Amino acid sequence: MIDRREIIDTASKLSLNPHVVEKDFVLGWVLAGIDWHEALAGSWIFKGGTCLKKCYFETYRFSEDLDFTLTDASHIDEAFLQRVFAEIADWVYEQAGIELPHSECRFEIYANPRGKPSCQGRLSYRGPVSPSAGGLPRLKLDLSADEVLVRPPVRVQVFHPYSDAPDGGIHVLSYAYEEAFGEKIRALAERTRPRDLYDVINLFRNADARPSPSALLNTLKEKCAFKGIAVPTLADLEPHRLTLEGAWASMLGHQLPALPPMDTFWGELPLFFQWLQSGRAPIVQAAYASAPGETLIRDRSLRLPVSAGIQSHVEIIRFAASNRLCVDLDYQGSTRRIEPYSLRRTQDGQIVLHAVRAADGENRSYRVDRIAGARATEQTFVPRYEIELTPQGPVHVAPVAGRGSRLGYSAPRTPRAARARRRATGPMQVYECSLCRKRFYRKARTPELRPHKNKNGYSCSGRHAIWVGTRR
Repeated sequence: MIDRREIIDTASKLSLNPHVVEKDFVLGWVLAGIDWHEALAGSWIFKGGTCLKKCYFETYRFSEDLDFTLTDASHIDEAFLQRVFAEIADWVYEQAGIELPHSECRFEIYANPRGKPSCQGRLSYRGPVSPSAGGLPRLKLDLSADEVLVRPPVRVQVFHPYSDAPDGGIHVLSYAYEEAFGEKIRALAERTRPRDLYDVINLFRNADARPSPSALLNTLKEKCAFKGIAVPTLADLEPHRLTLEGAWASMLGHQLPALPPMDTFWGELPLFFQWLQSGRAPIVQAAYASAPGETLIRDRSLRLPVSAGIQSHVEIIRFAASNRLCVDLDYQGSTRRIEPYSLRRTQDGQIVLHAVRAADGENRSYRVDRIAGARATEQTFVPRYEIELTPQGPVHVAPVAGRGSRLGYSAPRTPRAARARRRATGPMQVYECSLCRKRFYRKARTPELRPHKNKNGYSCSGRHAIWVGTRR
């Protein structure tokens, strides 16, 4: 397991509660466990706000739940879920040191409004900063098996910005971007929660990632028809404005480094609905002027020297830009409040941030390697130039191919190598490291251990395990 200090440092740099960052860390490994488990990998399709954060936009609000559409309704069964999540818990503990106590897994099966079985699960966990005693934090699972799927799912890589990320990354089967966007609009119409308004406008603002409005509208129509509701309009949402405003801080404040005012999101709804219904793209401001030889950087995979904290500074600046918030920039011994616009590589290879000084509206450029700190403020700004700091949008992944399913899309075939890595169900042999006492769960009786970390996250030199017993 990663060291407690990594979670605390990340939380400090992002101005978030460490428990919010810890939950994000745990969510990544639970997703890895679901993808690892052969029974679930090809039939559980990730969706919702956490999907947008973990699969499509790294610079996004943090989330707390894992929502899935299941293509096999037989999986909504308490005994089945208890068994597979016990196996996932053992695997996650062996891989990452995160404890998911079997006795603390809860699954409640209920009939949804359409009379079909759905499930709400609770997984307790103990991570790097969780209390050693008392009640454990939990994450929620929402599972349904009768959702309409308009577009084929895609297989995408999960953002896991922690030092223990597997070499090959974490992947998951996910809603296509257009489907995730359409589902958010449908959710805004159906339940009108602050996070839905925040999500819809954030997705709309990212112009490079916008799908065709006609394709999005067709997806939305099918989503709404399935739920038995009308396609929403601005007039439909107007009666809920005061309720949204009242819940804005309590439902979003803990998920964001800085909370933008609700009015800046509500004020863009007319523009959003005009684009959705008419297909007319909003007018885009001119780009910040380029110097000779400069190239624009919007690559989501840009990695800067982590030792200097530069990467986290850039992510905070990107978050602020997407939320139209000014940034307090610590630079060469003083703090400047800026409107951030663009990240460019100069002709001599330097990376610079182009911005406008909030105090007097003057254009300024800052070398990224000289930025000592960055904090999103609650002061909003109206863009003077095109915002070019958000990543270019979701990775475009081809729909998974394979045998057709009853839900109207192609079910994936699990690669042979991945199948070989996954563990079969059945009795597991329990081993304990002779030095650090960390437990390992295996199908075969093999006491040899590879290099590993102990329960406190430190490297252990133990290479031999003691057999404890068999867990069935």
